[in-house]
Amino acid sequence: MNIMLFFNKFKEMKTILWLMVFALISNTAFANEVKTVVLINNVNIFNGKDNKIVKGNVLIEGNLIKKISNTPIMTNKSGSTKIIDGKGQYLIPGLIDNHAHLMFESIPQQQAILSDYAFINLFAAHAAEKQLLRGFTTVRDMGGGALSLAKAIDHGLVNGPRVFASGAFISQTGGHGDFGFPTDVPRKIGELSYQERNGMAVIADGADQVLIRSREQLRQGATQLKLMAGGGVSSNYDPLDVSQYTEAEFKAAVDAASNWGTYVTVHAYTPHAIRTAINAGVKSIEHGQLIDDKTAKLMAEKGVWWSLQPFLDDEEAIPFPEGSANRKKQLEMTKGTDNAYNLAKKYNVKLAWGTDCLFDPSLAVKQGKQLAKMTRWFSPYQVLKMATYDNAQLLYLSGKRNPYQDGKLGEISEGAYADLILVNGNPLENIRLVEDPENNFKIIMKDGKIYKNTIESSF
Repeated sequence: MNIMLFFNKFKEMKTILWLMVFALISNTAFANEVKTVVLINNVNIFNGKDNKIVKGNVLIEGNLIKKISNTPIMTNKSGSTKIIDGKGQYLIPGLIDNHAHLMFESIPQQQAILSDYAFINLFAAHAAEKQLLRGFTTVRDMGGGALSLAKAIDHGLVNGPRVFASGAFISQTGGHGDFGFPTDVPRKIGELSYQERNGMAVIADGADQVLIRSREQLRQGATQLKLMAGGGVSSNYDPLDVSQYTEAEFKAAVDAASNWGTYVTVHAYTPHAIRTAINAGVKSIEHGQLIDDKTAKLMAEKGVWWSLQPFLDDEEAIPFPEGSANRKKQLEMTKGTDNAYNLAKKYNVKLAWGTDCLFDPSLAVKQGKQLAKMTRWFSPYQVLKMATYDNAQLLYLSGKRNPYQDGKLGEISEGAYADLILVNGNPLENIRLVEDPENNFKIIMKDGKIYKNTIESSF
């Protein structure tokens, strides 16, 4: 046998060997893709939409709810089904926080500004798992650079909620998203801060810059865009009454988002800031505590969503130093909260709920308490519906940019994602059960996977 023939035979054998290895790997992967089956029996179900409790059983195949029935559900007799006796406890959809900042939720502000991005990501991953174990299976991240964390969660590298990530929040110079040092101006044109280089925040002035920065966020995988429309409490250069961005600048972001089939939401407190954004086509307003009657009515007429937080001057407020400019702005803003909710109810504005927790782990753990606080304005049923089904409807504004297209969110129904919480007690009667998830949430499931189970199960 000559040398060339030998090498050709060797190459053929090598190819066959690789094909055999590939087939083995493919078959193994296929075997690993066999859907897990979980049957939760004997539970009282709040489906997220209706003001009632229905006793029944829930069958989960893979990551979706396959069947709900008030009669026994027959399953595979091979023993591969995990059967859980719910013992008459209460099954509700996983909770949704529609205004979260995963990167900044628990890290002190000074540390967030001075730490490198890799450290912040690791810090945030740890906090995200805690958020999931508080029963929040989905969040809408309203800026701070959570795109990489969202991908890590979806790939199973870390545990955390589903994330609708805005990427970097977009701000004008001196706006609510400008966290630069006082000595950073005059700014050299084209120079980017560390936060900008890592996608946590971007400064954009003028319609052309807003358009570029908006397209960059969409390019990186943002499900919606977040812009700063007015003054903020935690920022240092902007009083609450100032409006930020012109209608033309908002329109640039709206056009970019619309071309990608999604939407723009804005941080705003005042009527002028809110109306300017709405006139440009913005679909959602975050906060809005200083709104007036006329603007609330406009929001209802235009079908604009209002993501309103229960900010009060209480123990859940960010602890700014007394007498500081931030503290004065905080007091001004919180005085408007009752009026804002009353106007939202008066005009039946589409309401969403979120926490906007920032820079304090002691506040982050009170996420459920912030939800229970909503009974100041709404019934327990309305509160739970807002934090599940209603919040999901706002998430759907992302259209095809929604990374979770296979099932429904925020509800217990056939074909919905298996994002579920088993509660020891009826939250429609006692909403304060959500304040203590460690003791009251017996099972927490996201995407069909059980992350917490303190109830016995059998096979």
